[in-house]
Amino acid sequence: MRNGLAAAAKAHLPAWADTLTPHVLRHFCASELYLGGLDLLGIQEVLGHSWIATTMRYIHVQQTVEDAWASGQQRAAKRLEGLMG
Repeated sequence: MRNGLAAAAKAHLPAWADTLTPHVLRHFCASELYLGGLDLLGIQEVLGHSWIATTMRYIHVQQTVEDAWASGQQRAAKRLEGLMG
């Protein structure tokens, strides 16, 4: 796959010929899915990640979006602690 991708990049995206790899393409696709409206859990499933934190590292979005998501998770965890305690 790497050789085919390199040849296609050289022919169609010459500026990317030395930097476009399957890994970079995977990051790009994950980011585009997110920007297109797919939620983190959906992207996690598509990528096959065990941990949501791995998926979050894959998605190249503004830090404020990630911070808001993490903050929401912390608030939810505190609410659950209150219900269980």
